[in-house]
Amino acid sequence: MAMKNNYIESVRKQFNYYKMLGEQAMEQVPDDTLFWQYNENSNSIAILVGHLSGNMLSRFTDFLNSDGEKPWRNRDAEFESHFENREELMAQWNKGWNCLLNTIDQLTETELDTLVYIRNDGHTVLEAINRQLAHYPYHIGQIIYIAKMITDNNWNSLSIARNQSGNYNARKFSQEKEKRHFTDDL
Repeated sequence: MAMKNNYIESVRKQFNYYKMLGEQAMEQVPDDTLFWQYNENSNSIAILVGHLSGNMLSRFTDFLNSDGEKPWRNRDAEFESHFENREELMAQWNKGWNCLLNTIDQLTETELDTLVYIRNDGHTVLEAINRQLAHYPYHIGQIIYIAKMITDNNWNSLSIARNQSGNYNARKFSQEKEKRHFTDDL
């Protein structure tokens, strides 16, 4: 039972980690470049935010009781930018993340084996969460890559910076061995 409880805590930390990475990437770009697309078939940061938020709201609203693909969701419209500015974009970003994180906070270990549906495909709660934990970092990686292209040489690394692995490892290995989540000391 303790493992499942650790799962909920761990998954919350993982989601918060990816939320933080997306936010730190978006903070590095000028407002107008949030809407930049490499070409018409590519996504902008704004489009990715719309899609992520739409998915989170659909999947995690009434999570245990209704299908994760809500009838009110218009997935195709998520791939068109509807934001006027950074403030609107960030409000939608936070709306999606708040829905997700509030749902995770309310879960109990006994619910991890509960069956939920996404487009009528049954998943345990654990499987549904893992599905989204793979999906969201995929798109956040795209946000980071776009932000990196936009900022070019002004990019501030969100992970171990180039040529800094030795310093990072020295800091990590100077700590006592103990059970902790890798995000605990970021």
